Amino acid sequence: MTRIFARLALALLMVGAAVLTQPGHAVACGPLQTNCPPKAEFDPSAVLVGLSQEMAGSLVAPDVVIPDYGWRLRHPCTISDETRGACSAMDFRPCPEPPGRVIRYLVLEKQPLVRADGTVVDDIVPPSNAQPRDPAGPWEEQRQGCFDITPLNPPPSPGEVFSYFQRLPLPALTTQHQPPGDGLSGLPVIFYTDSPTTQTFTVDIRGFSVVIEAKATRYTWHTGDPATPEVTSTDPGKPYPNETIEHDYRSGTYTAYLTVTWGATFTVNGGAPANVPGTTTTDGPPVTFDVLQARPVLTNPYN
Repeated sequence: MTRIFARLALALLMVGAAVLTQPGHAVACGPLQTNCPPKAEFDPSAVLVGLSQEMAGSLVAPDVVIPDYGWRLRHPCTISDETRGACSAMDFRPCPEPPGRVIRYLVLEKQPLVRADGTVVDDIVPPSNAQPRDPAGPWEEQRQGCFDITPLNPPPSPGEVFSYFQRLPLPALTTQHQPPGDGLSGLPVIFYTDSPTTQTFTVDIRGFSVVIEAKATRYTWHTGDPATPEVTSTDPGKPYPNETIEHDYRSGTYTAYLTVTWGATFTVNGGAPANVPGTTTTDGPPVTFDVLQARPVLTNPYN
């Protein structure tokens, strides 16, 4: 459990480093008050540059002015885990939940940084061989409370939705064949599936309601015949007399199954649909059948 929250806090920092390059800034307020950190102290560019060096160092443009402090937001559980080795119920405090906003109880910390000229704020002596943006002191808590982190929680990207799409329990489509039971050499075996070829899923991604509409886009019929191991189509096939997928076999025993390629579209909180950037596949259960050799037999019509 503690590792999960530590990873969650790390992910929050990484998301914050990427999002705070945009206009606007996160606002921290106590649970029962509305006074917030001065804008000069919590400017988004300062937060971006000031996030710990391993978080934001590669994201800072060379011409950005280096601030006096680095800033970060952490979950109380992460701090408790570091100091006490465990979390407590006090680490999970409720916050208001206004529509369309993401509010979390977090701790705001700051850390003095080495300036571009090698000095440090408050007459702190910089570490030897310190470089600009290096930390010059420990992290110190500034305040804690309910933070509006909506700017740090952007809507799911298509790539993020795709990662969920790949893990959805998409159905494995069954293979139907005609004639049922044994086939005859010289008479094609007809393949089709009558399983559902569309599926709708609603998933929660970081508080966003994402509806994924999955649709079968390609069908690969594994015939079990070494001479022609696969037959592909963009339709699920149909039974006789409207068959569209068929294969001629020699006599023998064969095992066939169907691989379906799924594509999808998605919406976020009821917005406009967009394409999921990728596909995934499912394999249906195998079906085994015999193909028999029909032999002509002469009979006396008068007997």
